[in-house]
Amino acid sequence: MPTFDDPVADAAEASEALRGLAHASRTFSQPAEMYGVIGDLSSGIRSLRQSLEQIADVHERKAAHAFHDDGDHDAGVRDALAAAEELRQCALLVDRAYDRLAEGFIAAGRIAWHPEPAPEAEQPARQWISVVFLQGDEADEVLGLIDAQGTDAAIEHLTGYDYGDETVEAAIANGHVYDKPQAGALDRTATRDVYTLTYSTFLGHVGLYREANALPDPALLGIDTPINVGPAADATAAATESAPARRSAGPAGRDWFAGPAGGEAAARRGLSL
Repeated sequence: MPTFDDPVADAAEASEALRGLAHASRTFSQPAEMYGVIGDLSSGIRSLRQSLEQIADVHERKAAHAFHDDGDHDAGVRDALAAAEELRQCALLVDRAYDRLAEGFIAAGRIAWHPEPAPEAEQPARQWISVVFLQGDEADEVLGLIDAQGTDAAIEHLTGYDYGDETVEAAIANGHVYDKPQAGALDRTATRDVYTLTYSTFLGHVGLYREANALPDPALLGIDTPINVGPAADATAAATESAPARRSAGPAGRDWFAGPAGGEAAARRGLSL
């Protein structure tokens, strides 16, 4: 039982409880019980964040008492302040984890678990290709666009890197074809039409994925005429027929049917995590 006044004992008990949960949660006799467990974990994460902040505060307040084993006080103070800073950074990451857990908690609350599984139906395999993956200054520009105008604006901007069949062929050639969009633990995702955006402000990267065999909405691409996704020859023919109605798209400054001119745009196309 928690003592509420002995941090050493309570930390040891929390560690043991989490170890027990890690073993026990490998299976659930009643799937509906998972919802309550997620709720308890949400409460635990909030307490964990508070604990990290409080321990960081104590490191700072008690820095005057910090020494190294050899009696070096200055070194002790530096390490106390460094520990406080790292603990606060950890608390920020825990805060982000709580946001994701909260979304999972909401989704779990919408599930009605049936005792029998649904009849199996053959589902066509869905594949996703990487359209573009940006880091550094290029990613910062898109992350700024997300902050200013939202994820829809960022997706519309990044569709300028999608050259239709040529992008699909490049993704296949480079092995950038996936069963689902690639997103890390710290990534956020957003979907519009057949595109999925993944991004991380913390890690400073942005990626755009498209369902390989799906047709994007022409309005999203700024194209007034219908589009076709087929062999490269078909795409070339479509480009010729609809040339007057097409736009110059996105950062590469070229339309959806005609491939990139090469160089920087071609080098970025299809990169992934």
